[in-house]
Amino acid sequence: MTDRPSSGKAEILAAAARAFAEHGYHGMSMRDLGKLTKRSPATLYNYVDGKEDLLYLIQRDAFEEMLLTAETALAGETDAEARLHAFVLGHVRFFADRQYLMRVLIHEAAALPPARRAEIRELKEKYFRVAEGVVADVARARNGAELSPLDVERNTYCLFGMLNWTYGWYEPQRHGTPEELAATIERVAAVGVAAGVSRPRRDREERSERAEAHGGAR
Repeated sequence: MTDRPSSGKAEILAAAARAFAEHGYHGMSMRDLGKLTKRSPATLYNYVDGKEDLLYLIQRDAFEEMLLTAETALAGETDAEARLHAFVLGHVRFFADRQYLMRVLIHEAAALPPARRAEIRELKEKYFRVAEGVVADVARARNGAELSPLDVERNTYCLFGMLNWTYGWYEPQRHGTPEELAATIERVAAVGVAAGVSRPRRDREERSERAEAHGGAR
């Protein structure tokens, strides 16, 4: 019993996410959460079965919304760099005013039991595959060739390294609007994808041989 529809559930999940971000999942009890949401523990149990349900629903709802946002933004868009822009902007906007949520998604997923953790991982992997497709498109457009699956995977992880850790430093008053932040990440990612492609071994060997023929100059 984990998904009882209610107009108050979203408010409870948001408050629980803030609490988990500040105090950690294991540092909060249902009584503590009741105080934060100004509801009694008995009232909270009308919405969920316990603290685990809250963490599960926070994670599930976030990744489902992120997937829907990305898929909607990318639908019908064929230009590679426009697709990158749409994906990055959607991700940044999603977390710009709820950075606490990213902290929970990153740090607390391991607290779920194996079956639920596997369900959340499946959603994460679906979202990652969407990003991989975007990265592959940009690399193809900029380099005129297909990337190896390993190159695509590495570059996608680098993209998420930029996207996911903004919660630790991004301040709108100092660093600009979500749109400005997204433009910076997009620019760095596009250049990095173009520059960070592993060259075939033979290509590296030929460049090394040419360098040796010129006295080691590169």
